[in-house]
Parts: sequence; structure tokens; C-alpha cells
Amino acid sequence: MGDTKFSIFRDEHFIDLTIIQYGYEKCSPLHAFGPYVRNNYLFHYIISGKGKLRANDKKDNMQEFQLQGGSGFIIEPGYVNTYMADEQDPWTYMWVEFSGLRAKECIESAGISYKHPVYLPDTKEHGEELEQEIRQLVYGENTSSMEMIGRLYLLMDKLIRYSSTRKKRQEGKLREFYSKEAITYIANHYAENITVEELARHCQLERSYFGKIFKMVIGQSPQDFLAHYRMARAADFLTTSDRQISDIAVMVGYPNALHFSRAFKQIYGMSPREYRQIHRIIS
Repeated sequence: MGDTKFSIFRDEHFIDLTIIQYGYEKCSPLHAFGPYVRNNYLFHYIISGKGKLRANDKKDNMQEFQLQGGSGFIIEPGYVNTYMADEQDPWTYMWVEFSGLRAKECIESAGISYKHPVYLPDTKEHGEELEQEIRQLVYGENTSSMEMIGRLYLLMDKLIRYSSTRKKRQEGKLREFYSKEAITYIANHYAENITVEELARHCQLERSYFGKIFKMVIGQSPQDFLAHYRMARAADFLTTSDRQISDIAVMVGYPNALHFSRAFKQIYGMSPREYRQIHRIIS
């Protein structure tokens, strides 16, 4: 019933915003997804019908939101969410999963978050334009990786400009600069024994202040981001090469293969060997 497309465009040079996957779903009555915790941002735009979203906050308090066609909702990484189609008028929606340095900034600029996940366009016409932008992304044929990134930027632009709860861009250029510097350093040295102290020194900042601004911009602590970055690179190596798992562990900064396997399973929910068997894209 669903139509899902996956992006295999993974390149640290486009770490500001990156598409993970996207798709279309015409749901049957009471069709539900969750409870589930996402590793990335996930935006749904409802074309027609109705449904509800149950979202948990940091204290695990649950809120329920009723939604219908012409609106949308955001799911942030790290929070438990469940969403379900209406029994009488089940919804049809399109969705885009994305991540990157500017992902948190984009959704906050649009006035949505795990606290206020419901997205409402400021006018019906703008809602239709936003829907069309998502359609071009979801149904684009023979779309290049560069074009996909461009489409995602156009989508984020409309998401912000057409939001009824839009927030003005806040001062944060310096924080963003330091965070980008740290991520560039991670991209070039992730195979080494990087510490938060080392990242802070590279940015010429005090450790606790560096950790605070990094999390404000990225939405993850430096330690968590480094772990996810390493495992993303490991996942690439597992699916696109014949290298031994122990060699891949060393390549992403884990001399101990057992520690690597544990860290990989924490993020992907399965061992490196299982991941390779499921997602292998070479013969």
C-alpha cells in the first residue's frame, strides 16, 4: 500500500541537510506505526483523511494530537511516537526523513518541535504549494543526488516561510560556525581516538561551553554525534565493500571489534554482520 523510496546519497560534504528516505502512504483504517523512536527527523504532510499522533516528551509524558488533510507533523529523533489512521476516514500522506547540521534549525524556524509537532500552513494556497514540493521530491524520476539535496532545501524553505507558527531566524551564526568546525574535524579524524576535549580545543572553546552550544545546534551531544557518525560510515563500508568487520571497526575508530559490535547494535538494533546481510548492495 505504501510507496517508499530510499536515498543512498551519503556524503559529509552535504552534511547541512541530507535526505535519508521518503515516500507515500495511503493507509487502511486504524493503520498504525509505533511506538517507535527515530534516529532522524521525519516530516509527514497529510494529503487527505484523518488520523492522530501520540508523542512523548523528555519526561515521557504523552500528548495526543488530532490531524487532518492540509496539515502535517514532525517527529524528532530520540522521542517515542505513535501515529494511527482514522477508522472512518483514514489518512493519506507523504513523508520525508532527513538529518544534518541544519535540520534542527529548520524545524525550529518553522515553529515546530517535539513539544509542538503539528504543522499548519498559513494559507490554503501555501499548503498546496508545499504539497506540490513534496510530490516533486517523492515522485521525481531519475533524480540525481545533487537534485535531491536541492529539492530538500526548497522544501525546507517553504516549510519555514509558509508556517503559521513561523519563528524569526535567531542569532546563532557563531554557534553554527563552531559546530561546523567540529563536524569537519570529526569527518577528517573519525578513525582516530577523538575526545570532546580535543574537539573543544580545536574550536578554541572551553569544554562545557562547547558541549552546550554543539547540542543546541545539532540536537545531540558531541559524543552521541561522533558515535552516530562513525556507525554511519561503518554502515557504508559494510554494505559497499567486502572488508572484514574487524577491519571496518578499526577504520571507524574502534580497535576492539567487540566494542564496535556493541556500539553498532546500540544505534542500528542489530549486529554488523546482520546489517550487512540485510542491506548489502554489492554482489
